[in-house]
Amino acid sequence: MTSATRCLSVCLRAGVLLLCADSAALHATDWIDLRGATPVHGDAAAGASKATVCVACHGPNGNAIVPAFPRLAGQHADYLYWELVNFKRGTRPQSPMTAQAANLSEADMRDLAAYFAAQAPTADAAPASPSDRGEVLFHNGDPARGIPPCQGCHGSDASGIVDARFGSWPSLRGQHADYVVARLRDYRDGKLTDSSNDFVMRGVAGTLDDESIAALAAWVASLPPTAAH
Repeated sequence: MTSATRCLSVCLRAGVLLLCADSAALHATDWIDLRGATPVHGDAAAGASKATVCVACHGPNGNAIVPAFPRLAGQHADYLYWELVNFKRGTRPQSPMTAQAANLSEADMRDLAAYFAAQAPTADAAPASPSDRGEVLFHNGDPARGIPPCQGCHGSDASGIVDARFGSWPSLRGQHADYVVARLRDYRDGKLTDSSNDFVMRGVAGTLDDESIAALAAWVASLPPTAAH
């Protein structure tokens, strides 16, 4: 068993434990089980005609300029689709995406996901300064503090795992540091509990202090962005 496989196994077990502990207090329709979800397919050309409003926050072709908004270009289509589903369900914390996703159809969400996944990600003009601690945490974690490595779920190069079963897990490579920090804090604070993936990330983020979150975010943001595997 490789180190990455062991990381994946540990994270999945942690997520399942949290899911089992918390789901007793939830109705079956309150969260989505993405374990073994069917891969998502959409029409990228149709998505291009629906993406005009997205540019205001996420930039041309999904390359966001404002660091508080995530880069969508080159991201896994499955991940993008399920994020839209969760916003449409109204279970995510209130944000500009709540209203934008409310009226999207199933076809709209699939087409938009396919379109942005097909776009080429571009590097920021002033990329974040890398953090040695961030790189160590990403690849090795910190066993003494119970922090698992990130590479088990997000790939050794932070661009995801080459396996269709895990398409709903995002690439982190080149993602904006500000966005990654906010997202990890939301997981740690229990604000995101909409899917089985959220339960996994809640368990991971619960081991991270602010310094570790900032270090991880700076390191993944410093990597030249590439299309997700």
